[in-house]
Amino acid sequence: MMEAGTLSNRYETGEKLGSGGMSNVYKATDRILERTVAVKILAEHLSDDERFVARFRREALAVAKLIHPNIVQVYDTGVDEGRHYIVMEYVEGRSGAQILQRQGPVEPEIAAEIGIQACAGLDYAHRRGIIHRDVKPGNLMIVGGPVGGGEMTVKLTDFGIARAIEQTRITQVGSVVGTAAYLAPEQVRGEEATPSTDVYALGVVLYQFLTGRLPYEGSSLAELAVRQQNEKPLPPRTYNADVPETVSAAVMRALEGDKAYRFNTAAALSDGLQRGLRGEDVTLQMDEEPVTPAEFPQAETATRPLERTARTAHRPAPPPPRYTLPQTAPRPRQKRSFIRSFFRFVLGILALVLIAAVVAGSVILLTDRAASVKIKEWTGNSVEKISNELKQQIRDNTQ
Repeated sequence: MMEAGTLSNRYETGEKLGSGGMSNVYKATDRILERTVAVKILAEHLSDDERFVARFRREALAVAKLIHPNIVQVYDTGVDEGRHYIVMEYVEGRSGAQILQRQGPVEPEIAAEIGIQACAGLDYAHRRGIIHRDVKPGNLMIVGGPVGGGEMTVKLTDFGIARAIEQTRITQVGSVVGTAAYLAPEQVRGEEATPSTDVYALGVVLYQFLTGRLPYEGSSLAELAVRQQNEKPLPPRTYNADVPETVSAAVMRALEGDKAYRFNTAAALSDGLQRGLRGEDVTLQMDEEPVTPAEFPQAETATRPLERTARTAHRPAPPPPRYTLPQTAPRPRQKRSFIRSFFRFVLGILALVLIAAVVAGSVILLTDRAASVKIKEWTGNSVEKISNELKQQIRDNTQ
């Protein structure tokens, strides 16, 4: 079946721009809108899988909502005589794979700029729940810069196909999607893809742009997994002395096999590359909060980790709390006060008893009827009662 021609009586295909195992890409003209577009026609073995086609169409619709200067926009999707296709923005440039093949490594500043722009597109997609899963030089379209000079623009393409394949039985449980050399260790193990896996893949791409070689090479996934587990790639600066040490360190952090030590977001990698170009140490950089596909943050741009780090480093000491803990020091003073009061009470009782005794003795000495004086027992009586009885005795004895 000829793929070239007119699709749905609207898209007139012409020059073939590229081909692969999953699709062929053609330059085409949109007859209705009178503009140049790129049309990707799926390979027949994929078009014959109904489940894949259904998922692919859903993914294409999701990717069509990604409108960002660093993402190739999807315009349309359809089927014509069994040929399933998607219509995309046409980019007048070259892929990263073509640049590496024709030119080899690029200047460190250009490589870093490619990474920064790719990070912007990835971060935008990640924050909308879409992970690329197949970041590689062939999926980076580059305009300007190393391609004709002038201002450079980098655009990511092919978001939809990898996701659609992953969710069908074309790949079995525990299998992987993506070109082997760009797979993060967790992808090789068959684990779920996260934004961090795209960061790792972009780290491999940057390593290539800086050195002209891959950090790991293997003829199979098994060999790749063993090397990732047991070996650590040499820094890009080892192969290219023009690479600043700080840029080299940023790329190596993106390639960390343990994702706990890897840049966990594309925004963090972008900031690391910018810091690296300024000669700043990226090992002290704070990461962004992880972004997972299940989350859909409202902010369209990432908070810059560098700014947050600076604020944290110069943050003033927190003010003292508005409340104070209960003071326990006065308690001994309260105890001493109680003792003094007790002694005053006892002394007062003794004084009253002494006064009563003196008065009683005086009365007995002054009267000749001392023998008849009967002094009642006061033991156990209250002070007030004792005083009253004493007064009565005095009155009786003085009559």
